[in-house]
Amino acid sequence: MAVTAQNVDPAVDARGKSTRTRILDSAEYLFSENGVNGASLRTVVAHAGVNTAAVHYHFGSKNGLLEAVFARRIVPIAEERLKMLAACRESEDRPPLLHQIISAFLEPGMRGSHGGATFARLRARMAADASDETRALLAKYFDHSSGLFLQALAGALPHLPPRDLHWRFHFLLGTMVYTMANTGRLQALTDSACDPSDMDAALAYLVPFLAQGFESDSILEAPISIATLRNKDISKSTGES
Repeated sequence: MAVTAQNVDPAVDARGKSTRTRILDSAEYLFSENGVNGASLRTVVAHAGVNTAAVHYHFGSKNGLLEAVFARRIVPIAEERLKMLAACRESEDRPPLLHQIISAFLEPGMRGSHGGATFARLRARMAADASDETRALLAKYFDHSSGLFLQALAGALPHLPPRDLHWRFHFLLGTMVYTMANTGRLQALTDSACDPSDMDAALAYLVPFLAQGFESDSILEAPISIATLRNKDISKSTGES
């Protein structure tokens, strides 16, 4: 059975939730808390109050269930991103164009309107997982919209070489995912004075921080790593060439 974000099961429980929705909600929660590999189908079934046959009927397999969980949130996030990107323009009464583009990419996934903190945790876990299945899902649902954002960033930064642009976009993704993961480290270090779960505050700092990174001078050559410098020092001290 093809996985889409729109399949609807007419059977509903007393809470008004369809069987399919209960399975998706339970899987999203358990995957976010325990990781995809840490939550078995049996656990999902028990949490949702359904039988295993219902999972196989709606999703076919655990991978099919994961894709449905992912698609349910990611499809509207990607659509909102592109809608916001289309509205970006230079104007005296608007933030700088680069800030608008970065905001358009970050806000739909970070403000919690598509799955809230639960999906944010799952998204962060999937980014760190790097399995073939999660890589395929990220590529399938993100590559098109991310490519359009890279084009927009390149247009806003015409003098930035592609390699610099791509690395800086990579760092954008990293800061976004770590902020969404909300590990509690910043709260511990600041006695909760700074709280990444406050997405308005996080975005207020993150957007200009990332913009300054994108606007910084191009790195003409790959920097020499500390390990390379150490090896050179060792070679000098031993007389090796």
